[in-house]
Amino acid sequence: MNNASSTTATTTHTGVSWLWVIIALFAHTGWGAYPVLARYLQTISHLPSMAILTLGNLLALIVYVPFAYRHIRTDIWHTPIIWLFALVVSIRAMTNLTSARFTLAIYVQLITLLTPLIVALLSKLFFRNRLPRFTLPAIGLSFFGSLLMMSGDLSNGTVLRLTESDVLGIVIALISAFALAFYMILIPRATSVSNISAEAMLFVQLVALTITCGAMSLVLGEQWYQFAVIGPHDWAVFAAFVVFVLLGANLGQIVALRQLGAPLISSTMGWRLISALGLAALLLGEQLQNLWQVLGAIIVLVTITVYLQQQYRA
Repeated sequence: MNNASSTTATTTHTGVSWLWVIIALFAHTGWGAYPVLARYLQTISHLPSMAILTLGNLLALIVYVPFAYRHIRTDIWHTPIIWLFALVVSIRAMTNLTSARFTLAIYVQLITLLTPLIVALLSKLFFRNRLPRFTLPAIGLSFFGSLLMMSGDLSNGTVLRLTESDVLGIVIALISAFALAFYMILIPRATSVSNISAEAMLFVQLVALTITCGAMSLVLGEQWYQFAVIGPHDWAVFAAFVVFVLLGANLGQIVALRQLGAPLISSTMGWRLISALGLAALLLGEQLQNLWQVLGAIIVLVTITVYLQQQYRA
């Protein structure tokens, strides 16, 4: 009887674990698509950056609230960590979207893939956590792989093929990666220590982004008339951005972080690069141009995946 109960419990636990892993992969797929969809909307549909975030998050909020209001406490705004969370997600969203305007979606996702290494460094700096094993070698290999991905044809002596616009986009993407690292550190603390539900965290995120990005759009004097002239295909991409990323990937990531923790979620982040590479080739015609870039992508993907799996096992 005890053996049967133990087996049932183990099977049930394993099933639930796999469910959260699948949700985490869905979220990573959405975030892999983020820079691709963002680049399309800004460079092909020619929509203003902050207007995209404002309208997108507002629509997501309108759709989301009727389903989640029962899980949202009215006193969440009295929790200090919520205001820090709102600031971090605002910086993350603005920089992540804007970076895709200036450089390739693949490059933006490449920088995002380095977030786990940044998380390790920030955890040591601010929380005095011990630096995980192999962090420094992983940083070195990831940097080398990144250079290869951004290289030209090395056989012809072209080391880097970055324009000034690419450099600006990469710098903005780095700022965004640091913001994402803070985000991944804050989520478990907010949901466990402050006992704030995942639904409430997403509600705060959507409200914060609607307000801050709307204000930024007004300050920049963005012209919203472009929404009136885009075609059906552009609206389809915008709808995918709202439903698949702003709602689906956000909620999936928050819930999975609470259930599985940052180390395990981070260990599957390599899927974001695969998602970005596939969709960028399909939607934007952006792809790796030579074997050196393919080699760089493999180095980064394998390095980050092996590094994070080692930390998870530890």
